Amino acid sequence: MNTVVLGGGFGGIAAALRLRARGHEVTLIDRCPRLGGRAQVFEHEGYRHDAGPTVITAPFLFAELFALFGETLADHVTLKPLDPWYRFRFPDNTHFDYGPGIERMEAEIARFNPDDVAGYHGLLAESKALFDIGFKELGDQPFHRAGFMVRQVPRLLKLRFDRSVWDMVSSHIQHPYLRRALSLQPLLVGGNPFDTTCIYGLIHYLEREWGVHFAMGGTGALVDALAGLLERHGVQVENGRSVVALRREGRQVRSALLDDGRELNAEKFVSNLDPMHLYGELLDRPPLASRIKRGLAKTSMGLFVLYFGTDRQYPDIAHHTIWLGERYKELLRDIFDRQVLSDDFSLYLHRPTATDPSFAPDGHDSFYVLAPVPNLQADIDWQTEGPRLQQRIIEALEASIMPHLSEHVRAPFYMTPEDFRSQYQSVHGSGFSIAPLFRQSAWFRFHNKAEGLDNLYLVGAGTHPGAGLPGVVSSAKVLDRLITPPTEAA
Repeated sequence: MNTVVLGGGFGGIAAALRLRARGHEVTLIDRCPRLGGRAQVFEHEGYRHDAGPTVITAPFLFAELFALFGETLADHVTLKPLDPWYRFRFPDNTHFDYGPGIERMEAEIARFNPDDVAGYHGLLAESKALFDIGFKELGDQPFHRAGFMVRQVPRLLKLRFDRSVWDMVSSHIQHPYLRRALSLQPLLVGGNPFDTTCIYGLIHYLEREWGVHFAMGGTGALVDALAGLLERHGVQVENGRSVVALRREGRQVRSALLDDGRELNAEKFVSNLDPMHLYGELLDRPPLASRIKRGLAKTSMGLFVLYFGTDRQYPDIAHHTIWLGERYKELLRDIFDRQVLSDDFSLYLHRPTATDPSFAPDGHDSFYVLAPVPNLQADIDWQTEGPRLQQRIIEALEASIMPHLSEHVRAPFYMTPEDFRSQYQSVHGSGFSIAPLFRQSAWFRFHNKAEGLDNLYLVGAGTHPGAGLPGVVSSAKVLDRLITPPTEAA
């Protein structure tokens, strides 16, 4: 059976491998110069930067892909556990180390509020209940049939899915700084903690179950290992080619038209593209259900990502630092609801040289700073605001945790939501496709089996189960339940 996978992010790579292991002849098309989707790698004036995801959780999902072909992940890439997982820096310059070891977590929490130690155990217990259902049972289940969704409602009601992640955390934790730190995970998958369904609270237990890891050499090294796996097992990969149209006849997609004029015919098509782009700009006469869903969809926030090196090292900066500003709820409201670029910000700071010195010359550091910002539905002139935001971020870090930074910055550059739109075909320049609201989860999200079509399937951030590396890799596992192996189809 001939299958074409459109898009070479982690979802597309995992889908191509799973289908190849099941006997499909697979061609993978991607418009970026290398595989990985947003997990590109920038080599700039002696510094290396992962362009996209930097946090590896649930590493067994990647190990499974190698095991499909009798290979072992550890033979191709080294995943190093991090400690701490994240260091939170608060406006009063206090910090909270979030990481492995329950007793250490209890001690960290007790420094802020001893009463919250018991609350944290309650939060973990609730997170485990969500994890057991939302990740272990339903994470690789297709939700394209309404009846399947209806059967889950009693359990979802019992888990109080109507609450937000913030509400869930606040029911257990009292200290305002700890509430912020422990409710922040939805931002890592494109959601506002005050609006994101508490189902995403399962991330707490997922991290506790498998830890947080870093791929030595960067996330790009993990992509390279997967690219080698594709090559060794006969998946045909074409980089630097864009899909400009999908042509259909009735309920069948017949071909994908590429930007070089070629037309690829196949029996099955798998899209790892943004579903908003797929249904709005590529698919010939998209089915009514997908048009309605697209018209009602709310996209995630945008991202401003600043990359730079320093000609000195900052050994006190952890591998992952969450730098929180004075405002929390109001800042998130500015980003998600008011869609204005505020004077203040909160930041995710990645210092890979804390773990892997190869990212910078000797005695130097490499940095990646991510700031959530409004997407392109906001009226922001990024030609003007980009340089200003870069300077404000450097000044804020210099005044707080990175002394004399402005004197030591080398080779800075940045990406804005405009770059996400142009480079990754992300509608509205969103960082994570559609937002993780309950009305955009499970059956309400874009289906893994395309609405109204028989041979088009979806993987990636915009489909079930959602954004983040565990989500997009799990979306490919859903295909095992949807696409019949060629031997069974014969």
